[in-house]
Formats: sequence, C-alpha cells, structure tokens
Amino acid sequence: MPHTPLHRSSLRANLSRRDWFGVAGKGTVGVVLSQSLLACAGGDLTATAADTTGALAAGTCVLTAALTEGPYFVDEKLLRTDIRPDSVTGVVSAGVPLSLTFNVSRLASNACTPLTGAYLDVWHCDAGGLYSDESANGTSGKKYLRGYQITDANGVAQFQTVYPGWYSGRAVHVHFKLRLFAGATKTYEFTSQFFFDEALNTAVQLNSPYNTRGTRNTLNSTDGIYNALSSSEKAALTLQPAASTTGYAGVVNLGVQVG
Repeated sequence: MPHTPLHRSSLRANLSRRDWFGVAGKGTVGVVLSQSLLACAGGDLTATAADTTGALAAGTCVLTAALTEGPYFVDEKLLRTDIRPDSVTGVVSAGVPLSLTFNVSRLASNACTPLTGAYLDVWHCDAGGLYSDESANGTSGKKYLRGYQITDANGVAQFQTVYPGWYSGRAVHVHFKLRLFAGATKTYEFTSQFFFDEALNTAVQLNSPYNTRGTRNTLNSTDGIYNALSSSEKAALTLQPAASTTGYAGVVNLGVQVG
C-alpha cells in the first residue's frame, strides 16, 4: 500500500434513512456509498462460498450509502489474506473459521465490470470482543484481525479470519474500507460494515472461546446502527454465510462509480 501516515478515526456519522442500502441474497451482502458506490444487481444475487469469479453480471445498479467507520480503524498496512495471526507475536486468534470473498465492481455505461487494484481493508474484534492495537482495549502493539488485500484481475479480494465476537453496545459485525490510490495519493475511499444472521450468531457463541463471555447484551435489533434500517435494508446488510468444511464462508458484492 502507498506509504501514508498511520491514523485512527473516531468518525461517528449521523446517517439518514436514505443513506442506507439493500441488495443481498443468501450468503451475500451488497453495500454501497451514496453518490459514488453502487451495488450491482442483475438477475439472481444468490451466492455461495464458491462464488469467487469477480464482478457481478451487467444489470441494474442501485445508488445507496456507506456505514460509519467507528473508532477502531488503524492503518497497519498489513498485506495478507489470513488476518488471524498477530503479525508481531505470531499468535493466532482463536475462534470459528470464517472465509470472506469480496467481489468488487465498478459501474460504467450501465454495466458492472471488475475493479482491479483497489485496496480493501478488513478489521473486527476477536472472540473476546477486543480490537487489536487499541489502547482503549488494552491491546496496543498487537496486530491481529486486521489486514488488506488488493483486488485482482477479477475484482476479487479474499480473507481468512474468525467469526467476530461481541462487545457491549454493538451487535456482531465486521468493518471494511475500500481505497484507490494514484501513486501515494489517495483518490477514493469508502467505509462500511456488515452484520450476521442472529440465529448463526447464537449458534457460534455456544462454542469456545465465545461461550466464556456470557450472554450478549446487544443484538441486531437493538444495535444503534442496525436498528435504524428498514426491514429490507436490514436484510441487505445481514450476511448469512454458508457452512464450510471448517467453519463458515460468505460473499460480499460491492460496486463503485469512480470519477
């Protein structure tokens, strides 16, 4: 990634209802940035863990919005597919394996084509509800469950992680950020997050080490961000990963209109 200063953001945007979006199918979540990011929906959006072929088919693209970044983004510049290990100590975060495939497309001439060379960061808390490299979490200097990939010729970026845990005041979720660079200059940025089906959250939380933390105090329905959505918007932003041989796998479809 181009060398830019490390930074942390505590952005907490106030989002109106028109700032939220919904296009999703089983195992898939599509989210997009208002006036610049679009979810491409053509025909059947249903996806499985095997759907890693890149851009969505040409079709209707619906303009909609991003979600707040929150306080825990750190630009660690960790280029890696497997974000489970602490890059400093090598200790691997414990939890149920979760594979994520992002299909990133751009809209041009009413068609979605693969967006190549985009920097895609993913970050989330561990099974104990803690983010790495955050003084507020007592994890300064640790670098786990963070990393980025550059989308390939098919607009695909893949990550191996663990199912997120929970912390007070938030439902289970994953953050991601998409950026484009011209040399060392950032030319585009989009940030969002997605949630998980509550039945799956409950099932995962029964496993170790999640089950050492007691009952979650915030579900999707009471999350301050999630609960602002309409029913269709909630469905669009709720990932329902398919079971894999080792854990779960899900697909996230994104589309952008650049320039």
